[in-house]
Amino acid sequence: MSAPAPRTGVWFIGARGSVATTAIAGCAALAAGLRPATGMVTETPPFADSGLPALASLVFGGHDTADCPLPKRAEALAAGGVLPHGLPSAIGRELTTADTEIRPGGPLPGDTRDDEELIAAFAADLTDFGHRNGLTRTVVINVASTEPVPDPRGLRLPASSLYAAAALRAGCPHVNFTPSTGLRAPALRDAVAACGLPHAGRDGKTGQTLLRSVLAPMFTQRALSVRAWSGTNLLGGGDGAALADPGAAAAKNAGKERVLADTLGTAPEGRVHIDDVPALGDWKTAWDHIAFDGFLGARMVLQTTWQGCDSALAAPLVLDLARLVARAHERGLTGPLPQLGFYFKDPDGGPAALFEQYEALLALAATLRGDR
Repeated sequence: MSAPAPRTGVWFIGARGSVATTAIAGCAALAAGLRPATGMVTETPPFADSGLPALASLVFGGHDTADCPLPKRAEALAAGGVLPHGLPSAIGRELTTADTEIRPGGPLPGDTRDDEELIAAFAADLTDFGHRNGLTRTVVINVASTEPVPDPRGLRLPASSLYAAAALRAGCPHVNFTPSTGLRAPALRDAVAACGLPHAGRDGKTGQTLLRSVLAPMFTQRALSVRAWSGTNLLGGGDGAALADPGAAAAKNAGKERVLADTLGTAPEGRVHIDDVPALGDWKTAWDHIAFDGFLGARMVLQTTWQGCDSALAAPLVLDLARLVARAHERGLTGPLPQLGFYFKDPDGGPAALFEQYEALLALAATLRGDR
């Protein structure tokens, strides 16, 4: 009798949110052949022989403070046009199975546990998940709502850093798809350096900043002087509500601004405004106004409008990252993976321009294949 195929765990922080639900539902749909893998870079030819875990081999679980079951959350996303009509019922068993692997997160109001107790509890959940499901490894991915920038004088770690510390303790690679602190908390610096695990982040690049990372190099390479770059985001859903907090919005905007500063060499005038519009649900509109100078000082303007569904933009990237980081762990890669800057606004090193980031990603695919 042949040995069972190896299975890889994907543990979501924010496992009942829109991004995680869309990723879990999408993985089930792709594995069953119900939908094409649109938006998944790891399903394109350059990654065919990289040894990535098969989509059908991924086992999902996670932490969340919400208690809405995944099947019900998926039905709501289908009603809002995020998931295809009828998909939640077609993959109901897979959603229910994943939902049974979601554990309570925290800290919730009234929770008296200190940081060490919370980290130990979260790490135990991860270890138990791996043992019960016979997993070769588990990748922890933070897709929870954005946290405000923590007070440097605070005595407690932010929740994202508690989960990140638990991942390290359980021997799990970590991906931070949010602007939250995660592994970058100063108190975790020594643990991160000593962990011997691959990790990637921060803040997934899905819409407005993706477009900025393409356009900014164009201005630089054509020697056009950008005078101002302003933007507005209109969005609803959980992200809209979370980013209505000025502290959370500031954390989000820092990554957007870094892309321009890194590429243009300086931060141009202008800011990004984020407005919560609950009626938009999981859809968002992002508008940019770019003022620049051409030959002999001719003043010109470029305006762009991006309309899309954040969850549908993020979910394939999250699945890509789970597979790439799991394979990197299998190959013995450690520390930050700057080659994955392609996916992030505020990456752990690497180039800022999208095309250069893609070349770095292809180089990582060759490493994972063993070509170099």
